[in-house]
Amino acid sequence: MMKNKVIVVGGGMVGAATAVKLAKQGCQVKVIEHRVINPVAVLASAKVDIRVSAINRFSEHLLDELGAMPILKAHRHAAYQQLEAFERSGDNLLFDCHDINTTHLGHLIENNLIQASIWQQFAEHNIEVIEITQPLSKIEETDQYVTLHYGEQQFSADLVVAADGGQSLLRKKAGIGVTGWQYGQHCMGVLIKLDAPQQVKTWQQFKPSGPVAFLPMQAPYANLICYHDAKQLKQWQQLSAVELKQQILKHFPPLAGDFDVIDHAVFPLARQHANSYSHGRIVLVGDAAHTINPLAGQGVNLGFQDVVALAKILHNCNDVGAKIQLKHYEQTRRKANLLMMSMMDACYFGFSNQVAPLKWARSQFLKMANDSGFLKNQLLKYAISGQLN
Repeated sequence: MMKNKVIVVGGGMVGAATAVKLAKQGCQVKVIEHRVINPVAVLASAKVDIRVSAINRFSEHLLDELGAMPILKAHRHAAYQQLEAFERSGDNLLFDCHDINTTHLGHLIENNLIQASIWQQFAEHNIEVIEITQPLSKIEETDQYVTLHYGEQQFSADLVVAADGGQSLLRKKAGIGVTGWQYGQHCMGVLIKLDAPQQVKTWQQFKPSGPVAFLPMQAPYANLICYHDAKQLKQWQQLSAVELKQQILKHFPPLAGDFDVIDHAVFPLARQHANSYSHGRIVLVGDAAHTINPLAGQGVNLGFQDVVALAKILHNCNDVGAKIQLKHYEQTRRKANLLMMSMMDACYFGFSNQVAPLKWARSQFLKMANDSGFLKNQLLKYAISGQLN
């Protein structure tokens, strides 16, 4: 039987995972990428990436299956055991791994290490990486295949997976629209070197100016997240490391120890959802299909859930690009992604509002949720696995 041919456009974390997952199922896979990486060099580098993801247990299982997790555990990573959300002292919602009889809730790992660990599997599964310097110029589709044109180069497959991010050119060329909006704030990520033992709790505080969060990476590093209006963060972006540290001391709760600012970056916040997850023999995964408020770090976890759902539906299919299967994938994932997006928005807007009755209601909600026992544990299981048990 002829192997199904698949092209994955975009070799980021989700695109690379899609490529390996489908190759393991017997597909002949090519990855088209504008920026080809050397995974060995990335994994060996001492430079710490400011971009970090909170990998939940579902994603951890996928990475383990793909052969990436053992590599990551040999490099920089940090398991976290607790997750706390609070507005003021005493009104906190604390999730602890021991409440659901597990050793940890997830891992905080640099994005480039996750990507490189998956790319390390490409050779084993005969995945070809094609470096393209020109933009996608045309898509040509028939009932049997789809062809991508990059200038004079063209590539055909039974299925094309769009994993080229929130600004996906492939999605636009396929005529798939999106709905969404820009939030009124930007987000700053700050990489710090913390003079403290390994931290095992990630926390988030809701403030009138926007949430702030602490993500404990492998000691001595950590990542701070600060939401604020764009004008303020652009001003902070121009500060020296010493000046930025003073702003952090003013706007964040006390950290576990003294720290130095290593790097920082600012990016806008946006919510975006594709109107369809497929068109012909083109299917969307990850940020190409949905971008979410990063409030709880669920973006890449949702993308990995897309990968697993798509692979499960396409497993043992004679034609991986058949419309009925791609629509089945959309039905499976669209509702789940929309639910998580809506939950994050409700949390974001609900805690950003400073109306007195709502502030009182928030306080009561956090106290009640923290004391709820079974309900709290069910929410925790959903957060770390994407499923309610």
